[in-house]
Amino acid sequence: MAKENLVTSMEDKLWAAADKLRGSIAASKYKDVVLGIIFLKYISDRFDQRYNELVAEGDGFEDDRDEYERFNVFFVPEKARWKFIIENATKPNIGQVIDEAFIAIEKENKILAGVLPKIYSGADIDQRRVGEVVMVFENSNTLLIEEDALGRVYEYFLGKFAFMLGQGGGEYYTPSSIVKLLVEMIEPFEGTIYDPCCGSGGMFVQAQKFVKAHGGNAFNLSVYGQELNAETRRLATMNLAIRSIEANLGSTHDDTFHGDQFKDEKFDYILANPPFNISDWGQDSLLTDARWKWGVPAKNNANYAWLSHILTKLKPSKGVAGIVLANGSLSSQTSGEGNIRAQFIEEDLVDCIVALPDKLFFTTGIPVCLWFLRRGKKRKGEVLFIDARDKGTMISRKLRELEDMDVSLIAETYHKWLKNDGYEDEIGFCKSASLEEIQKHDNILTPGRYVGVKEIEDTEPFEEKMEKLVAELADLMSESSVLDEKIKKSLGAIGYEF
Repeated sequence: MAKENLVTSMEDKLWAAADKLRGSIAASKYKDVVLGIIFLKYISDRFDQRYNELVAEGDGFEDDRDEYERFNVFFVPEKARWKFIIENATKPNIGQVIDEAFIAIEKENKILAGVLPKIYSGADIDQRRVGEVVMVFENSNTLLIEEDALGRVYEYFLGKFAFMLGQGGGEYYTPSSIVKLLVEMIEPFEGTIYDPCCGSGGMFVQAQKFVKAHGGNAFNLSVYGQELNAETRRLATMNLAIRSIEANLGSTHDDTFHGDQFKDEKFDYILANPPFNISDWGQDSLLTDARWKWGVPAKNNANYAWLSHILTKLKPSKGVAGIVLANGSLSSQTSGEGNIRAQFIEEDLVDCIVALPDKLFFTTGIPVCLWFLRRGKKRKGEVLFIDARDKGTMISRKLRELEDMDVSLIAETYHKWLKNDGYEDEIGFCKSASLEEIQKHDNILTPGRYVGVKEIEDTEPFEEKMEKLVAELADLMSESSVLDEKIKKSLGAIGYEF
């Protein structure tokens, strides 16, 4: 079996096995139970691998912490190693064993201080089930498949839990196909990358994948993120640690608007999926904030607060940002949003707008859009509009996913336009519009206004179509007459003849 198929098969099998054990543990807490165990398995596997290498070298450095740290391997104390965890998996105090393991790991690795979940010995946690979850991962020596396999599993489980939790899952997870599209569009090869609402760190993981896939060095990309939710910030720290991504997530969890952890920083790349249409973001106490140079954002909607914050964080001559927002941000004229958008356009800060289909998120079925903002634009005085509302494939009754070919088509169209290399407007899909044209449309940025409507080919002969339509109409009229009779009889039965 190919390596990719092995990993995919392992992901599916591990999820199926672990999900059977959910039982009495609340879904939200079960997420932390399982992800914590995956993390413990991962760092122990990596430690054992490095430990055995040091033993084989024969220089007696197997207990030297520096020999692990310089290879981005966490030092795991003996009573936190997977071998010890397995020996205690069937004991009634397995939860306490894991909690103590995480405490010991945090003591040895300051970067993990206060991050790991110490919840396993709680009175509401079924100890037998904790042991069974441990055993699910016992035989998954993922290092035999690929070094990053448990990182893949962690990311896979994040997505599965987000789907399972629905509305709650959206707090920490952006669907991977959207993240991949954002990264493919802005191409973060080297420099600094920032996410002001980083969730579980998925943007950074995909950025690292992009760099590696294109033969670059991921260490040339410095990662900065901020997250309001303390639990979600912990998820991000573990997710990035599994990927060996060194990230600065600020000194603590905090609100980006009111407690900016990187107040004086400017970044090469920004990726963000802010919470949609936040209605209470504390505008009252920020009325004179320097970030609102284009106008004070609406009190009851944070969309333009996010856009303004991100623009002030971009490096002045070359910064580029990709942001996911609700479609209303493209056309709203209320509370001064239209005026702010007009200034963005006049200053030539908008590079590209992509309209996406509905049902891409676990939390909402509404269609969303991508804003690409750029300082030092290559195509000055123009904005590229892409209408991708007909892309994607339904993977369940309520959820759609962009396929790789959709991501490639959209990203390639953007890059052809950027380089002015083979790009052509395509009716119904893409259009390069001048700022003057946009201003004639009252600075509304909805792609459908610019790309036009694709002609629908109708190859069915007129006579055949008419026969079919007449037959359908006859069926409907027949059904209608039957319903009329039933209604008359029902009314007659209660004394209302007509």
